[in-house]
Amino acid sequence: MGPVRRVVARVDWFVVSLLLAVVVASFFPVRGQAAEGLEVAVVVAVGWLFFLYGVRLPTKEAVDALRDWRLHGSVLAVTFIVFPLLGLAVQLVPSSVVPHDLKLGLLFLTLLPSTVQSSIAFTSIARGNVAGAVVAASFSNLAGVVLTPLLVAGLLGGAVGFAVDSIGTIGLQLLAPFVAGQLLRRWIAPWVLAHKRLTTLTDRGSVLLVVYSAFSHGVVDGIWTTVDVGSVVAVVVLCCVVLAVVLTFTSVLGKKLGFSRADRVVLLMCGSKKSLASGVPMATVLLPAASVGIMVLPLMIFHQIQLIVCAVIARRMGDAAEPEPART
Repeated sequence: MGPVRRVVARVDWFVVSLLLAVVVASFFPVRGQAAEGLEVAVVVAVGWLFFLYGVRLPTKEAVDALRDWRLHGSVLAVTFIVFPLLGLAVQLVPSSVVPHDLKLGLLFLTLLPSTVQSSIAFTSIARGNVAGAVVAASFSNLAGVVLTPLLVAGLLGGAVGFAVDSIGTIGLQLLAPFVAGQLLRRWIAPWVLAHKRLTTLTDRGSVLLVVYSAFSHGVVDGIWTTVDVGSVVAVVVLCCVVLAVVLTFTSVLGKKLGFSRADRVVLLMCGSKKSLASGVPMATVLLPAASVGIMVLPLMIFHQIQLIVCAVIARRMGDAAEPEPART
């Protein structure tokens, strides 16, 4: 039972739940009036998610980011410049290898902010600058609320039919709840932090609802007629290549800039992540409903790959780090 328990403990049950949501949507998609009701529920869920993001992100940490501008600026540059350039490079892959919509999905994932929880956790495991990781990851998500929609409009706009009218929707569904969370956090944050398990369940449940809705819509529109096993394998390979390039780049960049080991860990762990929790709800607002399902598929694949790879790297870096001197 020992090995079995260890395997079970390492399973990312959130990812398993997301895959189950895709399976359920594939066999039991919603249609008609039920689909209209689900769309309303998704709008509420997305608003709730970004309200919670606003409550959870300490404004002071974003302001503090300006003090160590070299580190946090480097993380932002990798997240919102290097990654998008790689996403554009992926578009050169022939559509006979990867369908057009999946290539656009790969580009979309490169436009997203970094993760928060996993970036901080892996930085801690690798014995890096945890405080720096908290600020870098938080600042990335704060910037992503504005930068990701701008990048989607600029790089994906023509391909997915991004309209100027979408700006109002973005403001109502993403920015307004986020700002409200920031304004109310001094009163609400203590309760949210005290009931972390409850809020985690509700925001993860919201993401599951959004994934189910996206794939349900996609199934009705014939998503699985355009995606085959070969295409999925090609996406997995491309995700691995993109992650490998970013990990190598951040590792070299940290040394070139003369960062301490602890700060190099921050750049490596925060700069190489893309947020599934932010990406899925953003996709429902920024992308056409008919293409959301297929375009978030690469993000779901990349999310799992980055967790596995970075967990191994973080563990090895932590084991190789010099032990901290004992306190007297």
